[in-house]
Amino acid sequence: MKHARKRFGQHFLVDGSVIDRIVGAIDPRPGQSIVEIGPGRGALTGPLLARCPALTVIELDRDLAARLRRTAGLVVIEADVLDVDFASIPAAASGARLRVVGNLPYNISTPILFHLLEASHAIEDQHFMLQKEVVARIAAAPGTKDFGRLTVMLQWRYEIEELFDVPPEAFEPPPRVDSAVLRMTPLPVRAGVDPALLRELVTVGFSQRRKLLRHTVGKWLDARGADQPFDLQRRAEEVPVDEWIALAVALRKATPKGSAPPPSGGGERSGEGAALNAAGVG
Repeated sequence: MKHARKRFGQHFLVDGSVIDRIVGAIDPRPGQSIVEIGPGRGALTGPLLARCPALTVIELDRDLAARLRRTAGLVVIEADVLDVDFASIPAAASGARLRVVGNLPYNISTPILFHLLEASHAIEDQHFMLQKEVVARIAAAPGTKDFGRLTVMLQWRYEIEELFDVPPEAFEPPPRVDSAVLRMTPLPVRAGVDPALLRELVTVGFSQRRKLLRHTVGKWLDARGADQPFDLQRRAEEVPVDEWIALAVALRKATPKGSAPPPSGGGERSGEGAALNAAGVG
C-alpha cells in the first residue's frame, strides 16, 4: 500500500462512513463535470466514479498518478494544482461548469482556495475537506475572532456552508488537527467590483487587526485622495463583507478614467496564499 508522503501533506481518508457522507453531500450525477483535487489512494474517486462515470483528477504524486491511470473513465492530470488553469480544463473550456471536490492538502489549502477564485466563473460548486479551524475562518461572521481577510476574500464570491466535522482517526496517518467539510457555491458576479482593488483594500484593513481602521484604511484612503463615507472608528473584523464590497465599488467609481489604482501588491496565488496559510491568517 502506498505510504503517505509528508512533503505532499498526505493524509489518506480511510473511514467508510465519512466517505459515504461526503459523497452523499456532493450528490454527483451522470453527465456532470467533476474534478477531484488530490485523489490519493482513491477513497473518494471510486464512489464518485460509481455515480458519475467520467471524472477528472489532479494528482501531483507520480506513483499515485500512475496507479490512477489504470482506472477506466478517469482523466488524470499529473500536476501541481496551483499550476492548473481550471477554466481551461476541457469540460470547462467547452462551456460546462465544474464541480470541484477534494480532501485538500492542509499545508497548501489556502493557496488552493485563492487559486480557484480565478476560475470561480467556471465552477458550479466546491466540496472540500479542510482543517477545521480554516473552515471556521472561511465561514466566520463579522465581530468574531475568526473573521478576517480570508473570510472576506472568499465570502464576497461564494456562499459558504459548513457541513460536518471529521475526527483525526478517519485518516491514515491521523493529522494532528480536526477536520471539517464545507460547500462553497459561487455567487453571481457583483457589478462594479474590481477584485484586485478589493484585495488591496481588505489587505490594508486587516494588516493591523488590533487598530481602528482610521490608522490603516483611513491613511490608505487619504493617500488615494479618496473621501468616502465609511466608518473608520471600527476594527476590520467588525465590518461586514457587504460593506467591504460597497467601499471597493465606490472607490472604483471615483477613480478617474484613464488612471490606474495603486498596485495591489501581488496576486492571490501560491506565494501570498502560502504566507497566509503559514501565518494562520484568517
